[in-house]
Amino acid sequence: MRTLLNLIWLIFAGFWLALGYFFAGIICCVLIITIPFGIAAFRIGVFALWPFGQTTVRRGDAGVMTAVGNVIWFVVAGLWLAIAHLFTGIALCVTIIGIPLGLANFKLIPVSLRPLGVDIVPTGDPRAFVA
Repeated sequence: MRTLLNLIWLIFAGFWLALGYFFAGIICCVLIITIPFGIAAFRIGVFALWPFGQTTVRRGDAGVMTAVGNVIWFVVAGLWLAIAHLFTGIALCVTIIGIPLGLANFKLIPVSLRPLGVDIVPTGDPRAFVA
């Protein structure tokens, strides 16, 4: 079922979302000082490409600079990305068939708000069950 949902997601939403995140990651990496944001954008892009069967976990080694980076990200891009994922998710949930895709969009909201200090792991990974 995960594979089928991922294929449907890839065709209707995932490819375009990932392309946007990858483009943003390239721009951030070109600007040198924003390389950590570029790496985070690439990480979100991979998650947006294939979201079913994956989840996010907070990294234990994330420190103060991660928090500062997340605040900067939230102000510059995170809020707008979260709003876009919210409205897209609501639009997808209008139809019965689109509900799983809408839920996947809602799953992208937390990582689009705070991408630094997050790892994306398969749902079967032991780290996915740590509270």
